[in-house]
Amino acid sequence: MFKKGTKLYSIANGKCPKCHEGVFFANSFTFNPSKVTKIHSHCSKCNLKYMLEPSFFYGAMYVNYGITVAISITVFVITKLGLHLNLLESFLSVLAALLILAPVNLRLARIIWINMFVSFDKNASLTKNV
Repeated sequence: MFKKGTKLYSIANGKCPKCHEGVFFANSFTFNPSKVTKIHSHCSKCNLKYMLEPSFFYGAMYVNYGITVAISITVFVITKLGLHLNLLESFLSVLAALLILAPVNLRLARIIWINMFVSFDKNASLTKNV
């Protein structure tokens, strides 16, 4: 779908942002709240430490906020203007969409956040550098 070596490849496939080979999340997609954001401590291919500093992924909350706002506006416009629902029905539709997409948003925010700080290195998996 996306070319290896781009940030979109890492984000879309849940791969290590440095080597694009190691798996970023410890579990496959799940709706279990205790497992949805679990990540490996480091990449199995290039040994990149994912937690770059203590509380590194707190910044992903800002990314998640942006995603949530975008979804809210999109769902509201579709339900209010496209489907002509009343205000309460549109609000409930937004709420339902946010609840259903919460696990996706949390995972997406984390991988987008780390991709903002780590760049692809085609030789990373060969050298096992951090």
